[in-house]
Amino acid sequence: MKLPESNAPSLFDRPALALHRARARDEALFLHRAAVDEVQDRLSMVNKTFTAPAIVTPFSHIWRDVLPEAEMATDDDVLALTPGAHDLVIHAMALHWANDPVGQLIQCHRALKPDGLLLVVCLGGETLHELRAALGQAEIEVAGGLSPRIAPMAELRDLGGLLQRAGFALPVADTARMTAEYRDLTHLMRDLRAMGEANSLIDRVKHPTRRQVFERAQQIYADHFTTPQGRLPATFELICLTGWSPDDSQQKPLRPGSAQARLADALGTKEGKLSN
Repeated sequence: MKLPESNAPSLFDRPALALHRARARDEALFLHRAAVDEVQDRLSMVNKTFTAPAIVTPFSHIWRDVLPEAEMATDDDVLALTPGAHDLVIHAMALHWANDPVGQLIQCHRALKPDGLLLVVCLGGETLHELRAALGQAEIEVAGGLSPRIAPMAELRDLGGLLQRAGFALPVADTARMTAEYRDLTHLMRDLRAMGEANSLIDRVKHPTRRQVFERAQQIYADHFTTPQGRLPATFELICLTGWSPDDSQQKPLRPGSAQARLADALGTKEGKLSN
């Protein structure tokens, strides 16, 4: 499957990301297990049985007991998914690392049968906003400038729009927030490395950062975000996307002006003009 060439610059160093993931520790993958819970919750509300699922994930072992019959694929630029072979595709905790997220969704669309379901769980823009603020202010104060340290992540509205651009019907986007607490900044950053979520930006600083930057960031973090128990909170926003491969059997919106009953009658109220 060959996608059109993208003119967008690459944000992420994919070999570095693969190395970070290879060093991840299973006990630190709580975000991926939270994604499993989100997917299971949404599937429980769908009145349909799926017989040919596929899962795009960097950590396939997380999903083996959930959908043992699923075909597994890593989140490479070109997904190893057979076109038209699946009635369910789950893209799990990887879209926020994609250089071409629309391309990833288009490939998922091509892999689906008509009336097949796509479920995406990824990190959203509120993720690590405390760390982003503390590190940014500290680096400005200590080093006199900013360097790329935390990947830019899409907002809920933007990701919902990507589903439509990729050709999905009945798109829905919603969000769930989790907060983890840490002893200090070092504890948080070690946990991010253990998750495989360390900085993989192409333009990241590749030389050691001055210790004073982290010391000042710790102080700022504690001054502005500390919990009553004296710990540092870290927000993780999970964005959940659902969309369906178009099919004639799906509900279609009515044409404007084609309604057979008035809303005012249904609500038992009088219809009137809006005042200026």
